[in-house]
Amino acid sequence: MVVNELEPSRRHLPLVQQKYGDQAKPVGDANFAETVKGFIDDVNNLQVESKDQIEKLIKGEPVDIHDVMISAQKAKTSFQLLMELRNKGLDLYREVMRMQV
Repeated sequence: MVVNELEPSRRHLPLVQQKYGDQAKPVGDANFAETVKGFIDDVNNLQVESKDQIEKLIKGEPVDIHDVMISAQKAKTSFQLLMELRNKGLDLYREVMRMQV
């Protein structure tokens, strides 16, 4: 028994299609390469923002030291996460290559 049906006559369809009809777009419409490129762009933007904050601090411009440290930690943490994702991807690739067909 499906509890969260929107239209009983269309209960065989996913809830998104029940609610929006045939105009519903799948949530994961972007492909893998675009998603990874987006992650890399986000990490790069955080790195650039951190660099700009540090340069402002070095030049003596009025900037809060807490903001500088927060932006540096965000950039560092996001880069470490991206490297772990890369490492897991490489491990997965190596595992697939070891499989016998």
